[in-house]
Amino acid sequence: MIEVQNLHQSFGKKLVLDDVNLTIEKNEICALVGRNGAGKSTFINSLLGILPVKKGNIKINGASVSSKRKKANNEISYLPEKFRLYPLLTGMENMVFFAKAVSKDLDETRIERILKSVNLWEDRDHPINGYSKGMLQRLGLAVTLYQDSTILVLDEPTSGLDPIGRKEILDALKKLENKTILLSSHHLDEIKQLCTHVAFLEERKITKYTVEDFLQTQKLGENENGKSSY
Repeated sequence: MIEVQNLHQSFGKKLVLDDVNLTIEKNEICALVGRNGAGKSTFINSLLGILPVKKGNIKINGASVSSKRKKANNEISYLPEKFRLYPLLTGMENMVFFAKAVSKDLDETRIERILKSVNLWEDRDHPINGYSKGMLQRLGLAVTLYQDSTILVLDEPTSGLDPIGRKEILDALKKLENKTILLSSHHLDEIKQLCTHVAFLEERKITKYTVEDFLQTQKLGENENGKSSY
């Protein structure tokens, strides 16, 4: 569960987030939506504790990001838009390297299960400098899933992928169980396929919708202005 209460964030005199409130319940899949420059990265970095909370409070499964940062960080896993992997290593070697970084005991059965879930098991012994962009993104997701956090934050997980690559990522995410997910996205079609809710960031505030209600607001915006507000 993610709880954001009265969050303010600014850079110098520029106010980026103004009294933001958002609750993402257990097992919800929520898309973070907003125009470029609206503050999505600031919001995500605040959740992760990368940016100190200047005013307000953020709790990750009940642990405050400000006062119990280590506990909060253990509850959340993050997949950036561009995940840094080691190109000369194989897919399996990358998995083992990152797995050992988060746990002393390597769970090879878990690695196998995760690589199969993202459709990379057959390619595990190939150097990843020969992987497609979609394969690299799925490997990044696999590394993130190995941490076994209950909350996932995914920053544009299908960015730059072709339709097949996007489908492979979405198929892998659909298989996940008992995960609370926040993903930044610009694709309404994947939001419709995957998400239960939308957190719409506009004018420094967030409004939460069900996916159905959010799509309806977009249709109204198109009818009134001739184009979508998203």
